[in-house]
Amino acid sequence: MTATGKSLEVRKPTLPVARPTIALALGGGGARGLAHLLMLEVLDELGLKPKIIAGTSIGAVFGAAYASGLSAKRIRAHVEEALSQRFDIVRQLLSARSEPVLKILNILPIRSALLKPESLLEFMLPSAVPRDFADLEIPLKVVATDYYAQEQTVLTQGSLRTAVAASIALPALFTPVTLNGRMLMDGGLVNPLPFDVLNGHADITIAIDVSGAPTAPGKRPHPSAFAALMASSQIMQRTIVREKLKVRQPDIYIDVEVDDYYVLDFHRFKQILADAAPAQAQLRRQLERVLASQAAETLPAIAAAEAVNSPPPLPLRKRRLLSFKRLSLARKT
Repeated sequence: MTATGKSLEVRKPTLPVARPTIALALGGGGARGLAHLLMLEVLDELGLKPKIIAGTSIGAVFGAAYASGLSAKRIRAHVEEALSQRFDIVRQLLSARSEPVLKILNILPIRSALLKPESLLEFMLPSAVPRDFADLEIPLKVVATDYYAQEQTVLTQGSLRTAVAASIALPALFTPVTLNGRMLMDGGLVNPLPFDVLNGHADITIAIDVSGAPTAPGKRPHPSAFAALMASSQIMQRTIVREKLKVRQPDIYIDVEVDDYYVLDFHRFKQILADAAPAQAQLRRQLERVLASQAAETLPAIAAAEAVNSPPPLPLRKRRLLSFKRLSLARKT
């Protein structure tokens, strides 16, 4: 209360609890990458929106869907429906095993491949995903391999679906994609886990690795020719990731244990998601610790702001006068 009888207005602190900015890297690994859906759900649950996303192969597919602004649950519902009910011909083709696929490959001309990568995107990507990078809500970097230059290329503008198609174009299964005069194919050949292309973009870099680990001793049957062909790509990708981690590590690294699945095991999506659940819990715990730590650093600043905005204490003389008046009244009674 002021001398004029007006109440003193106390301003409330406007300093919010700061949240770290996040850069998200989604790695390649074929059907193993279905595990990315669970990791995206964690971000939605915690209210964390990445500042930027980078994706390789299947990571580029789900990175594009998430960067478009779709929720993880909506993306997951679309993928589950696609793999369960629709596009039966494509689903059967993706779930094919060794001899049937090899027969197809053997009768095709040497320059032919099994599928066009664009056909896979037609049912893996929801229709709400835009056609161009410019229409994404979150900036996206798509990693592909330049076949003739033998180097990584990072795509960030132009046709989104063409870029993602190039990133998933696994040799011998998908035809390469021609873009701006370059012959592009699977980004996993050069950078299976592209957290390094996100350096300096955010406070925290999260990398989700679905390249798989070595097979346990008790699970080592003699591989078929087709299984060996597919596994060779996974072995190469895992080796590249291990070497990258020796040089530099992301702030949060999640190694999803989906080792028992091949590149084309999309028909086993329920088992893949079940096996990825522990990694989902691990990511949630790590992010909750980060948020708690950030809040602990920010709350003292808010307390300081409250102190600055609080009304000043009464002068010492007024305090003594009030005390004297109370004392006099007490004596009279």
